[in-house]
Amino acid sequence: MDDDGASAPVPRRRRSRGKKQKKQRPFWQELPILIVIAAVIAALVVTFIGRPYVIPSQSMEPTLHGCPGCTGDRIYVEKLTYDFGDPKPGDVVVFVGPSGSWNKEYHTNRSSNVVARGVQNFFSFFGLVPPDENDLVKRVIAVGGQTVQCCDAQGRVMVDGKPLDEPYARYLYPYQPGLPFAVKTPMGLSINPIGREFGPVKVPEGNLWVMGDNRNESADSRAHQDDEFSGTVPVKDVRGKAVFKIWPPGRIGPVRSQDPQQN
Repeated sequence: MDDDGASAPVPRRRRSRGKKQKKQRPFWQELPILIVIAAVIAALVVTFIGRPYVIPSQSMEPTLHGCPGCTGDRIYVEKLTYDFGDPKPGDVVVFVGPSGSWNKEYHTNRSSNVVARGVQNFFSFFGLVPPDENDLVKRVIAVGGQTVQCCDAQGRVMVDGKPLDEPYARYLYPYQPGLPFAVKTPMGLSINPIGREFGPVKVPEGNLWVMGDNRNESADSRAHQDDEFSGTVPVKDVRGKAVFKIWPPGRIGPVRSQDPQQN
């Protein structure tokens, strides 16, 4: 009651003007939706941005690690750079082996079982299984229109008559003039592991001359000079640019491009 004895008015209960809260779904109902969204994002990343690859051999030692019986580097290869331009000298690129001699020793990584193969192809779409193709990694040495050969008096590779500065290259044997990298035989090219000399080869427009950093252990452009592209790789076969080593932990770090023609 008020001081004058009048009864105080009883306040009315306020009506809620807000909308009724939507009941949240339980997590087990939302989980499939989250999985689908994550899978779509992964597929878009693999298709348009990049994906990991495994180094299959020792041809890029010491830059990239990979050899029989040991753990090969896992590298991340991005695609965006080449959406706006072509590979440049010094880039480390992943490419699918051109048809012909590059693929003679390649064997599919897919199961002979139809169901298992389908599962592998499905997961490959999301970047969880390697693609079923002969993916190789090498360094770009020369591009379309340039002429590449070896060697000068010091055993260096030359492009358009100028010797290259290649601190990343490893040779197991000293240069011996007169020893070719490969000799043509009725069965194809026979590789001489201690030879260096090749060319001159003019790289067709739209193609690349590629070589492994481990020069005595790399079946690169030099080993395929008798094919339709004279050993070069079409730019359209390039899958992307290697930019980072992501495994094992002790070797995590960037994969550096170094233009050997800038000396």
